[in-house]
Amino acid sequence: MKTIFKNISVIAFCTIVLLSCNTNKQPKNVVDGKKTSLTKISSPNIILFVADDHGLDALGAYGNPVIKTPNLDKLAAEGTKYTNAYCTSASCAASRSVILSGKFGHATGSYGHVHDYHHFSTYDSITSLPVLLSKAGYETARIGKYHVAPEKVYHFNTVLEADPRNTVEMANKCESVLKSDKPFFLYFCTDDPHRGHPFTPEEWDTPNSFGNKKEGYNDVNTVTYNPNDVLVPSFLPNTKQTREEIAQYYQSVSRIDQGFGKLMKMLRAEGKDKNTIVIYISDNGMAFPGAKTSVDEPGIKLPCIIKDPSVKVTGVTSEAMVSWVDLTPTILDMAKVDYNKNKFHGTSFKETVGTEKKGNFTEIYASHTFHEITMYYPMRVVRSGNYKLIWNIAYRLEYPFASDLWASSTWQSIYRTNQPYFGPKKVQDFLFRPEFELYDLDKDPNELNNLANKQEFKNKLENLKEKLKEFQTKTADPWKIMWNHDASLQGAGVNL
Repeated sequence: MKTIFKNISVIAFCTIVLLSCNTNKQPKNVVDGKKTSLTKISSPNIILFVADDHGLDALGAYGNPVIKTPNLDKLAAEGTKYTNAYCTSASCAASRSVILSGKFGHATGSYGHVHDYHHFSTYDSITSLPVLLSKAGYETARIGKYHVAPEKVYHFNTVLEADPRNTVEMANKCESVLKSDKPFFLYFCTDDPHRGHPFTPEEWDTPNSFGNKKEGYNDVNTVTYNPNDVLVPSFLPNTKQTREEIAQYYQSVSRIDQGFGKLMKMLRAEGKDKNTIVIYISDNGMAFPGAKTSVDEPGIKLPCIIKDPSVKVTGVTSEAMVSWVDLTPTILDMAKVDYNKNKFHGTSFKETVGTEKKGNFTEIYASHTFHEITMYYPMRVVRSGNYKLIWNIAYRLEYPFASDLWASSTWQSIYRTNQPYFGPKKVQDFLFRPEFELYDLDKDPNELNNLANKQEFKNKLENLKEKLKEFQTKTADPWKIMWNHDASLQGAGVNL
């Protein structure tokens, strides 16, 4: 009898040990294999907050002492601020497709805008971030600007409705998501600070509203700015019209900040701030000529702030070069979801959160083809270290304007008066660009001194050209054919 009890005790002890080991081990949630259930403890909530046309120029945390963005500044103080974060295309729809797919738009059919007659659309074969997270057990919800297609590719379980110009109202509508029993992925996208309708004012020198209204918005404190006080970025002309438009732009950004603050307050009230990763980005640069729709630095170099409560180091500034094509694998990594890395063009940069170390993130690529369908001007970019190469594939064409940027009083103040310069650039050089542009960004941050035709930079030029070709091959870029009619990426139907 003693032997029997002794054996039972041993078996019970071993069972307890095994159960203990299984409890301590945090299983990952598999997308391409057997799926395990998620728990609030093992899987963090994730909020991806995306502004519309918000550049590095208009955030206190990035050095602007005039604009009032206390809530976003607090996020930077509590998290990691990236100073070399890039979108791949400075165009709303094209950029958002990359954010949610982890692939460059030239490989997914997302060449430009999706709305009206533009009608670019992502291939049905693409599996997007919200779909992958939903399969892994996440509650996925979106609110505000969507601007991708088709819906079945970019499907969210829950769609919330609110005025995308009133971020406080948007935050209030997210209450049900924040209360979710399952881990959630909230895709929160504002219309601010995009230019507002009408794009073409009755008087040409009237500043665009950037969504601002005289009567303001419910529960939003209207923060206005004196045009004399704003900071004019170095690439823009310092005119009365430019200053007036920047003042409107600032006001729209301050509205974003209030809604963001409201959302964070609600998150804390639910007791979920300690298990929620918050990411703040913009889809592209400020809606001014020389930024949005361009691959110049003001168009593609953007704010990126990440707060991960599991990372104890705060107030970090990272110089790692990260890209919006990296966001999908990064978020899957943060969500502890196993995925096939070969299915994405981007790479998780989770390891850089909370550290100043760049790691392997010393190079980025950009790919722009269309904004509006009438704006065909494909450009490919590589930035490696401090050198940046732009390939203007359609360089024989005049550089096209987005309709809202053309009508802007900022551009019209130069165009109507036949001024020779737009900011530091000659208008002629702004409109007619060389095939290749090579810049040393450390010495020439405004991209004014093109080194492409200088003999001493010939080797650097050729090296970066080869990097572009390799990038195009790896990402199935159809525009690789423009290198000496290279049809290596064409399908069997090329000669049919």
